[in-house]
Amino acid sequence: MVDFTVAIRTYNGEKYLPGLLDKLRSQINTDSISWEIVIVDNNSTDNTAKIIQEYQSDWPESYPIKYYLEPRQGASYARQTAIKEAKSPLVGFLDDDNLPSPGWVASACAFGFTHPQAGAYNGLIHGIYETEPPKNFEKIASYLAIIEWTETEPFCFNSTEKGGLLPPGAGIVIRKQAWVENVPDNLELTGPVSGSLIAKGEDIEALLYIRNAGWEIWFNPEMHIYHQIPKNRLEKEYLIRLLRGVGLSRHRTRMLGYKPWQRPLVIPLYMANDLRKVISHRLKYGKELESDIVAASEMEMYLGSLESHWQGLGGFLSFKKAEKKT
Repeated sequence: MVDFTVAIRTYNGEKYLPGLLDKLRSQINTDSISWEIVIVDNNSTDNTAKIIQEYQSDWPESYPIKYYLEPRQGASYARQTAIKEAKSPLVGFLDDDNLPSPGWVASACAFGFTHPQAGAYNGLIHGIYETEPPKNFEKIASYLAIIEWTETEPFCFNSTEKGGLLPPGAGIVIRKQAWVENVPDNLELTGPVSGSLIAKGEDIEALLYIRNAGWEIWFNPEMHIYHQIPKNRLEKEYLIRLLRGVGLSRHRTRMLGYKPWQRPLVIPLYMANDLRKVISHRLKYGKELESDIVAASEMEMYLGSLESHWQGLGGFLSFKKAEKKT
């Protein structure tokens, strides 16, 4: 019986994978844990497969590295493959640019066994920045999977003031049963594909299915990982594309909280609120939107969210029109 699976989704990860695997090789307090590493190659075109083979040839048999190729591009497909192949009840996801602390595996495994109602949980995610982040970066840091909350005790998202939030996919631990029983094989949001960030939000979509099924989502401050952020991800072009992608995913993630008959009733309310945010943001920052990277990115998120609901409403009206004709 395997207690815990570390699942790594990688795409062209030859630069980052060695650092991550070295950190996994040096995990502490795992003598009483049976664990494995599952690497899902999301159709890489570099030397990712070769590097993994080299590590496999000189790796401890007590926690083996297993390699799988997932040719369908997108984080959601890679995660589905990892869940399918994992031999344990708990699957901890690390991206190839994540570096776990020495006790991450032990802390993640222990928390899952002591919190059986937790369908998913995450911890603190610290940034390692190649260059200085832009001014006010902390306002959008969570969209780059940076979580540095001050809470020192675990808490359940479902029953706190953070009930409207969900943790990012980097470092998330999923209970396999919760995923298999509730998350569809094909999520609508697939994740970044070939540089496009339009389908962002795949991790939130999956967590919503799990939470809506009655599982708890937790935060565990004893779990620490470090997220390496390259220079290009702190530049205006990338941040604007990222937050616009977040905005465009809002209709899908918001509607999952409502029954089908409720959705056409709440869409106009969300649109009105998004429009209010766009106007308020424009009035607050004015010409600063041209120079303030964070403010400009937030504006793109609000606009993307408004657009997503407009498209959702249009799709509903088109469906009702076609239904009427038949």
